[in-house]
Amino acid sequence: MKVINTKDLRLPKKKEEEFLKINFDPLFSYDFKNVETLEIDIMGLEEVVDEATYASPLFDITRNFDVKQKVLKIDKNIKEPIFLIHKISEDETFFTNSIKIEVSQGIKAQVVELFITNGQNSALSINRNIHLEKDANLEYVKVQDISSSNSMLFNTLVSQDENSNLDFSNFEYGDGFIVNTIQNIIEKQSVTYNLNGLVKLHSDANCANLIKTIHNEKESLSNINYKHSLKESSKAVFKATSVVNESAPNSKAFQNSDTILLSDDATIFAQPHLEIFIDELEASHGATTGSLNKEQLLYLQSRGISKDNAYNMLLEAFEKDIAQNLKDELVKEFVVQYDRRKYV
Repeated sequence: MKVINTKDLRLPKKKEEEFLKINFDPLFSYDFKNVETLEIDIMGLEEVVDEATYASPLFDITRNFDVKQKVLKIDKNIKEPIFLIHKISEDETFFTNSIKIEVSQGIKAQVVELFITNGQNSALSINRNIHLEKDANLEYVKVQDISSSNSMLFNTLVSQDENSNLDFSNFEYGDGFIVNTIQNIIEKQSVTYNLNGLVKLHSDANCANLIKTIHNEKESLSNINYKHSLKESSKAVFKATSVVNESAPNSKAFQNSDTILLSDDATIFAQPHLEIFIDELEASHGATTGSLNKEQLLYLQSRGISKDNAYNMLLEAFEKDIAQNLKDELVKEFVVQYDRRKYV
């Protein structure tokens, strides 16, 4: 099965503004031997037909192969996070999976998903719909560790009711091909939306984060903060668009991307973008790219720390900054202590 041969499926084109700098051809042209649904090990979940409207064609790839969507409804406060571990070891297989996460009014919850592959020439096409009811609070964390020759499309559509709070953290590891699409259209007032990401790549890894946030209601907050640590020939794309419309006075929209290039061959394409149609707001965006601070390296070495240890200390401090934003201590422990060797 080749994705590119799928009838009536609109695929992204490299010339489209949203997908510039991303080459889907090797993934869409690959002839997979099997197509399967990636099941989750939770019994009794409701299953519905995915009838959502998506702006990005990437969402429809998953739905084209399986229109069914599991519903993870959280209607009680839970003391410990929900962990969903997806370990993929099959070769030559195209997996799909779609889950809607619903958090009921006034409920506080934490969900962690880990995607890890160790097969050859497989791909995942994943859809997530996250809906928070009024006064709901969700900390959602995704860790992806996709190995070489494997690919992953991860598409998230967010909707939030009044006074809800979503903390979304995205951790990218491995050396495969990854595209994340994250969209949030804010239609209710006093919504808080924090999106944090660490993209830590090596070898020939290729990762793109395509983020779109639209403020349509007053007193809403979006804060997007990504850090990239790129080694060897790895490549990252960061495109974040935040739109604040006239109907969203007193809103706040922030974007930031910081990148450390650890080799001459590593590449980052960062494009933060704001569209502001109102005066009563706070907004900022920025992108920085550089290497580890030489003065700090020299200072640490002058204190008797070896060059290699000083290098690792500065890099670790830069990368751990995103994990420190995690609120739940069990979630933070899981992310900080994550080791691929425990799962493969």
